[in-house]
Amino acid sequence: MFPLYDENPTRITPYLTYLIIGANVFVFLHQISLSRQELDLFFQTYAVIPQQLTASFQGEIGRQEIPEWATLFTSQFLHGGWWHLISNMLFLWVFGNNIEDRMGRIRYIIFYLICGALAALCQWAINPSSAIPSLGASGAISGILGAYVIRFPQAKIMTLAFLGFFVTTLRVPAILLIGIFVVQNVIAGLANLQEIARMSVETGGVAYWAHIGGFVFGLILAPVFGIFRQDDY
Repeated sequence: MFPLYDENPTRITPYLTYLIIGANVFVFLHQISLSRQELDLFFQTYAVIPQQLTASFQGEIGRQEIPEWATLFTSQFLHGGWWHLISNMLFLWVFGNNIEDRMGRIRYIIFYLICGALAALCQWAINPSSAIPSLGASGAISGILGAYVIRFPQAKIMTLAFLGFFVTTLRVPAILLIGIFVVQNVIAGLANLQEIARMSVETGGVAYWAHIGGFVFGLILAPVFGIFRQDDY
């Protein structure tokens, strides 16, 4: 199932959500214009490389164009492919508008970036010696989903559903859709831990623990950032 739109009305136009989506699309269009070698260098510079981040925490000075800690933020605007980008931006489009509306724009952008950075640190903590780049908006968007669950527990989402060869739309509880997302990531994250415990050869993949961490931090931080405030605009 894929979310199409949220039926909750908003009191403001979610300009920041649109801006974040636009920034992600712009950066991805730049990525696909690069050669393979240039793209690898781009990821090495702006994605989170756990091994390099660990070294920076230990006081080692690298040759990065930006400080290693800054990649906790820049990595949120990088994506590994069209599907990675589209799926992330779809979830942000559907769920981000109401969170921006309830928090207000300044709180919203700070909340978004902090959730993304903390999510990246969760992925780093699982395997701090990894040399595989960690990137994508998934951790920050998971934080948005965590905020949405506690602010709109009864909300309905219009969803695209695939039933065999048939495609239809359904109105489903948002908490069900988000719950499926969380359960899938927990199961996949535990499987990933087992692979690390067996010292298996590293391969690229989804940063499941960034998703889980972002969601948990979204639940915790959303009240701090005013998700329940009733101010008028």
